[in-house]
Amino acid sequence: MAIAGALLVGAGPAQALDFGDLAKKGASAAGGAAKDKAAKQVNDKLLAEGRKNQCSFKSDSDQLESGCDSKIKKVADALVDAKKRLDAAGVKAYKFEVSGHTDSSGKADHNKELSGRRAAVIVKELVSRGIAAKEIISLGMGSERPLVTPDDTPAKKAKNRRYEIQVRL
Repeated sequence: MAIAGALLVGAGPAQALDFGDLAKKGASAAGGAAKDKAAKQVNDKLLAEGRKNQCSFKSDSDQLESGCDSKIKKVADALVDAKKRLDAAGVKAYKFEVSGHTDSSGKADHNKELSGRRAAVIVKELVSRGIAAKEIISLGMGSERPLVTPDDTPAKKAKNRRYEIQVRL
C-alpha cells in the first residue's frame, strides 16, 4: 500500500483521456490509408491504360498522328472510372496530372518545352471528351524520367517518348 500511495503522490495531477479524440485520430489515420490505397490503385490502372493507349506525335511536333481517337477515348474512360474509385474512397481533393516525356535526343530545354506542349495536347483532347478542365493539369518532363536507359536505339527512344497520367492528392 505504501508503494501505491507513493506512486499516486508522485504522479502529479490526474489527466483524463479523451477517447473520442483518440477514435477520431484513429479513423483519420485509417481514412488516410484508405485514400492512399485508392490513389495507388488508380495510378497503377492509369499507368497501364496510358501505356496500352499511347498516341504518337509527328516528329519534333505537338501534332497527333492519325489513329488516336479510340486511344484517347479509352484513356478518358479510365479517368472517369478513376474519379468514381476516388469518390468512393472519400478522396475529394485531387488533380489528374498528364506528364509528357521525350527521348534524350536534342537539347534538354527544347525537349522540356516540347514535352509540355504534347502533354497539353493530351489534356485538351481529354477535356474535349468530358474530363473537367479544373481536374487535370499538364507537365513537361523532357527526358528527365526515362523508362529505358540508355536510349541508344530507335526502339528504346520510342519507349521514352510517351505521356503518363497520374492522380495527385
